[in-house]
Amino acid sequence: MNKAELIDAIASSAKLTKVDAARALDSTVEAISKALKKGDRIGLVGFGSFSVTKRNARIGRNPQTGKEIKIPAKKVVKFKAGADLSGSVNKGK
Repeated sequence: MNKAELIDAIASSAKLTKVDAARALDSTVEAISKALKKGDRIGLVGFGSFSVTKRNARIGRNPQTGKEIKIPAKKVVKFKAGADLSGSVNKGK
């Protein structure tokens, strides 16, 4: 599902116009992004939680040449699915 399809699904489910659904989705993504930039954790009960963790610098290898390269430290976003989401995904099998 891409963004346009998600907007269509939100609009039909919430009985909103596509413009309003797009605005709501963009606002949600923006709010989550701002909170993660500040280092906050976002928990949506039943859905999951977003958090930021630090990945340490490490030595890797260029797969084409085999040379060692330095991979710098950076922050990464992690998502952990909640019990309800995991259950609904596994029920769908």
